[in-house]
Amino acid sequence: MSSKNKGRILVLDDDRLVLATVVHGLAQAGYEVIDADNGDDAILLAREHKPELALLDIRMEGKTGFDVAEYLRDVSRIPFIFLSAFSDEGTAAKVRSLGAVAYLVKPLDVGKIVPTVDAALARLRSGAPPAPAEPQPAAGPAAAAVPASSAAAAAAVPTELVAMAVGIVMHRYSLTRERAWQRVQRLAQEQGLLVEQQAERLVQAVEELARSGVD
Repeated sequence: MSSKNKGRILVLDDDRLVLATVVHGLAQAGYEVIDADNGDDAILLAREHKPELALLDIRMEGKTGFDVAEYLRDVSRIPFIFLSAFSDEGTAAKVRSLGAVAYLVKPLDVGKIVPTVDAALARLRSGAPPAPAEPQPAAGPAAAAVPASSAAAAAAVPTELVAMAVGIVMHRYSLTRERAWQRVQRLAQEQGLLVEQQAERLVQAVEELARSGVD
């Protein structure tokens, strides 16, 4: 596996902000990522693309992450990690019974998720038996990386908020990560703002729309 393609990962989450952040962070870390915001699409994508590993949110409308996990385990033989805001004993027991390779509890930090994915794939590829999946906090001090299109951009200190904004622009306008990053930079320049300030405005706007029920 080349350093530019560390493996193919499926990410399922019905929260678009979370989905965009996780997808962006994994892609920046060198993974090929396919994403879905509902269980039915996740199963179709798993069947078509055969990822090495899946990251699954648990509670959502329609098919839940547990439903998708059962399909991946019983039909596709694809291992999975759960990402969830819930860590009660009932949820943890179900996670264990399904055989998840890891269980990360939101709020999320891509700086925590990427090492967990790296370690899980290393274990799976070595043939080592998976350790029991117990709830682990997915927040940490490291921030998600953002793509840099120039030396000046590469020298900037990225934040998870910027990564989220790039992901939002990617999904809303069907852009590549590079083009989305360029658009965020351009918007900041046009408004006379720092990139982080522009990113915060974008994320706040999307969160306000979500609260009002407007898509």
